[in-house]
Amino acid sequence: MALVATLLFISALAQAQTTPATPTPYTDAVGINPNADQDIAVVSAFVTAIVSGDQDKARGLAGPNFIGYGPARADSANLEQTLKSWQNTYKVQQNRKTSFVQLTSRVKVGPYKGDWVSLRGNYSFTQDGKAIKFPFQQQCKVADGKVVISMIYYDRLAVRQELGYKIVPPEIARK
Repeated sequence: MALVATLLFISALAQAQTTPATPTPYTDAVGINPNADQDIAVVSAFVTAIVSGDQDKARGLAGPNFIGYGPARADSANLEQTLKSWQNTYKVQQNRKTSFVQLTSRVKVGPYKGDWVSLRGNYSFTQDGKAIKFPFQQQCKVADGKVVISMIYYDRLAVRQELGYKIVPPEIARK
């Protein structure tokens, strides 16, 4: 009897994993951000302020419960932690520059409900005499005219390798 129950469970699980959910129609899930120009201006000014080292301006553009995520999956930080991390960056990077294009939308349903601005661009700097440039993507949620969530994605390994870091594989365990 236990074998039959186990097989039925596995069969149901396999079927559940192969049956896709019915997607929400795009226009029911995403729409036009009615604050598009203002939200793009806030996010652009926020990112520019951080990169240029104007932390007071960045602080004024962030919401009281700001949280930043990335670039690694498990990375998260509040505003003060984010700004402190950038203070360390300012000590080692010179000629910091960013260029990006923006787009925006309103997510109508689900855990990401709200107004979002997406940036796609390049970040460049000089460190230890090496000029580094890499692409990034950043998504920022804006509420009440402030950045409340920032999610950034870029290839951190490629940047470190350009700076001269080497990947050292772990030792293989011996029997």
